[in-house]
Formats: sequence, C-alpha cells, structure tokens
Amino acid sequence: MKSSLRRTLKTAAAATMTAALLAAGAAAASAHVHVDSDDPAAGGYSHLTFNVPNESATAKTSKLEVTLPTDTPFTSVSVKPVEGWKAVVSTSDLPKPVTIAGATVTKAPSSVVWTADAAHQIGPNEYQAFSLSVGVLPDAGTTVTLPTSQTYTDGTIVKWDEKTVEGQAEPEHPAPSFVTTAKDAEPAAAAAAPATVVPAASPETTPAPAAAPAAAASTSSDAGSVAGWIGMAAGLIGLAAGLTTLARTRPSRAK
Repeated sequence: MKSSLRRTLKTAAAATMTAALLAAGAAAASAHVHVDSDDPAAGGYSHLTFNVPNESATAKTSKLEVTLPTDTPFTSVSVKPVEGWKAVVSTSDLPKPVTIAGATVTKAPSSVVWTADAAHQIGPNEYQAFSLSVGVLPDAGTTVTLPTSQTYTDGTIVKWDEKTVEGQAEPEHPAPSFVTTAKDAEPAAAAAAPATVVPAASPETTPAPAAAPAAAASTSSDAGSVAGWIGMAAGLIGLAAGLTTLARTRPSRAK
C-alpha cells in the first residue's frame, strides 16, 4: 500500500511540475511585445496594434518606441490616442529613394515614440495596446519588421529587435512583424459596382418614367381642345338654325 501511495505522489508531483513548466512557457511567449495587423493586403492600409505587457515585478513601463521600415517605407502613419500617453511620429530621410505608386519617395515616417505620464505607466501584471494606421503596404509576401524598445522606470531598456528565422527556435526578444498578403480584389469590385449601377439611374434613363405624366397631360389638353371645338361647332349650328327660323318667320307676318 505504501509503494502504491508513493507512486501516486510521484505521478502527481510530475504532473504538477509539467503543468508549471507549460504555464511558464506560455507566460513567456505571451509576454512578448507583438503586433497584429487587421488587414495585411498589399497595396492597402492597415491598423497595427502593438500589445505591450509589463515584464518587471518592480518597475513600470514608461516609454515605447517603434522603428518603422525604411526599405519599404509607409507614406502615411496615424496614431490612435492613448489616455495618459504622448505620441510623437518622426520623419527622416530614407537611405535611398524608393518608388511607391509611381512616385519617388525620399522621406518617410521613421519612428513612433509613446511616453506615459506618471499616472498611466504600465505596472506589473498589466499591459497596454498601442495602435497605428499605416500604408501603403508593400508587395505580397513581404515581412514587415518593426523593432521595438520598451523602457522601464528603473532605467532598464528591453529591445525587441531579434529576427525570427523560420525553422529555428524563436529568439528571446523577437521583433514584432507581420507578412503582407495578396491584394484584395473585393474593394476593386466594389468600386466598379457603382459604375454599372449609375447609368441605370442616370439622367438619360431616369426621365422615361417622368415622360408618362407629360404625355398624359398632353393627351388631356388635346381632349379638352377637341371637346371645346365640338361645343363651339354645336353652338354655331344652333345659332344658324335660330337665324334661319327667324328669317322664315318675318315674311309670313308681313303678309
């Protein structure tokens, strides 16, 4: 009985340790600063959301800096306000000119820095989301890497800038990134739809139903005119008949 109890205790201890290791691994993975793109289609615009957890047990996150790509630069970057955080978008000269949508680009947004006031810093066991609207996205299949540095109130700076290589173990501090997909054909089809609908409701075709009342009005007018002429003719015939009768009556009275 004792040996059975010992085996049970060993099994329970092993299961507990395994669960703890799995939980620690999951916590480590979820603790990474990472980015999500709501629409990574090439040639379009996307909302990027950076989820930033606080990994320190004693210090708070007070600053976040995201470095934007210069080889495939964004021509537009907008920041979603976060209460208690000041955002600054910096623009710099590109290492070399880049052609985007037929235009040569020599300058582009190069970084975004968020700085918190004392009341809104990210504390232990907390996280904050920071959002950007960016575009135009590069060709399909492009990995857009966004190195990020996280500053703590104790002066520690954690750089999330290590490149992730497919087939290899994930680095300790991987850089947030996403991969662009093929251009979405739906917006083009949607944009073309009005072109086929508009002619059907265009001024050239719209008057057709409106012509019916005009025709009806014209018919009514013509009918009224005919009735008037008929009435007038009847009146003239009656007048002529009266005059004829009067003419015949006068001579008979003279005799």
